Amino acid sequence: MSKEAVKAKRKLLAVFAHPDDESFICGGTLAKYASMDVEITLVSATRGEMGRRMGNPPYVNRETMPDIREQELRKACEALGIKRLIFFDIRDKMVEFFDSEQLIEKIAVLMEEIQPDVVLTFHEIFGGHPDHCAIGKATDEAFHRTRQQGSLYFISFGDTMESPERYGYTKKEVVKIDVRHHLEAKLAAFRAHRCQTEMDEWVWKTDREALARLGAHEYFLAGSRFNKPVVHHDLFQPPRTL
Repeated sequence: MSKEAVKAKRKLLAVFAHPDDESFICGGTLAKYASMDVEITLVSATRGEMGRRMGNPPYVNRETMPDIREQELRKACEALGIKRLIFFDIRDKMVEFFDSEQLIEKIAVLMEEIQPDVVLTFHEIFGGHPDHCAIGKATDEAFHRTRQQGSLYFISFGDTMESPERYGYTKKEVVKIDVRHHLEAKLAAFRAHRCQTEMDEWVWKTDREALARLGAHEYFLAGSRFNKPVVHHDLFQPPRTL
């Protein structure tokens, strides 16, 4: 591959808290961009060792869970087309208590190395879990400290951002990604996280039945109140000030 081709390759950095965040929340989008030859780096702050689901019937314990969830995440990455996986090895459920400056620095170093066009993380308020909110806050701070030239977006759950006004945002600040052609990859990633999804009967029904449960779109909130997307269907569209 020529130097020009390497330089032109688009890059996405996803910074999340747990194994399965990538699949359950935005797996369709990650699979979509991976299929378009976007270079994706995924960070999982923890190994999810404090998860309450132990398989059905239970076959996981506290000692085996970190290794099992790591292997499940690697299989999910393979299904989604994610080539690079990094663990920060912060204790699960303790991200909010991890030294904030150290965490920001770890993320900033990665950003400087990768120079991503797009960064995905959790919103520090709407993350839905203390670990999510903490990793999102640190990623947001690292993004702005390093003055990244790319775009920052916050992931959202299901179709919550179909009506963003209830959260104090407008639809102009939301990117709606069509993932209909990548639901098979998303379902495969769900199933890769076996110990976490065996309790969800719908995941293990026929492919046709399970795929019908997955939404056709995933939603992302623009990370800056002043840089809002020009269009509402592509994370890589350069932002503008409205």
